[in-house]
Amino acid sequence: MTNRLSPGTSPGAPFSPGNPRDREPGASMAARDWIRHLARYRSPDPKRSIFELAVTALPFVALWAAAWFALSVSYWLALALAVANGMFVVRLFAIQHDCGHSAFFKRREIGDWVGRVLGVVTLTPYDVWKRSHSIHHAGSGNLDRRGMGDVYTLTVSEYRELSRLKRLQYRLYRHPVVLFGLGPSFVFFVTNRLPFGLMNSLKYWTSAMATNAAIGLALALIVWFGGWAPLLLIFLPTSLVGATVGIWLFYVQHQFERTEWDGEEDWELHDAALHGSSHYVMPAVLQWLTANIGIHHVHHLYSRIPFYRLPEVLRDFPALVGEQQLTIRQSLACVKLQLWDEDSRQLLSYAQARAAHGPF
Repeated sequence: MTNRLSPGTSPGAPFSPGNPRDREPGASMAARDWIRHLARYRSPDPKRSIFELAVTALPFVALWAAAWFALSVSYWLALALAVANGMFVVRLFAIQHDCGHSAFFKRREIGDWVGRVLGVVTLTPYDVWKRSHSIHHAGSGNLDRRGMGDVYTLTVSEYRELSRLKRLQYRLYRHPVVLFGLGPSFVFFVTNRLPFGLMNSLKYWTSAMATNAAIGLALALIVWFGGWAPLLLIFLPTSLVGATVGIWLFYVQHQFERTEWDGEEDWELHDAALHGSSHYVMPAVLQWLTANIGIHHVHHLYSRIPFYRLPEVLRDFPALVGEQQLTIRQSLACVKLQLWDEDSRQLLSYAQARAAHGPF
């Protein structure tokens, strides 16, 4: 694989926080060699983790309460507050995500139970998601391990071999209206209710059913105390905004022009992690609300780093700042990219694929 980093020290040089040369590892360093540099950022700070949880959960509850109160004033005001609260669902999901990587608390069992509770709010059974997400990390960018925990992507040659019906199905699946319109509600309201892909395990059935029961109880209490208005004007908009933003973030983290895919024979875990994940650059407020998940290339390279320490990595290693940078404006163009071209090693639109390989 081609390394894309700027010059610095040699790969074999020992890491020393006091040595300025260690701030910028060398261009010849393989992606896997970053691990020893990033390991020092893996330890969570329990106080900081509790603080981050508090400054996310408390505003979420406060906005829920404010929206409920606003129902007696204006339905539109309640809806606006619910929509805004969707971003705190995103941040709660990011914390749940860190718990799944054992990156939020030093004791894994504490993180797991925090993750399970948050799974009720995010409509995501924690243990099911944790397993499917670990599969995603273990095979990200591997053409022979597609189909679980990812946005399914075909190569140009695979697409050309499909029947017209199969091509239509793929086009519908990848269409923005489906991916970002129908998809979020389908995934979080329907798919997440069963442990798809893990049906043979009692553990994952328990996770899904326990989460469903807790969600059902919460919704029943909402209707009991407030009727259908808070369910329709607060719960649904908040959940849908959180789900839609979450799906969008996951999409642009791996579906960009110069991402990286390889067959099993050529695939390398660390190369795929570093070069197959984007650095999504957002305004400070959005970076905070999304819990730095835009620094996804670093996260994939070392998933045990707590989200609040990811900016430290970019501060200490400027070579990583420019890796796969993607602005919000640039990310909009990623929607049209549908097929992986193994020849040019980039994602192409259907039109680009036809121009490069002829009509299909």
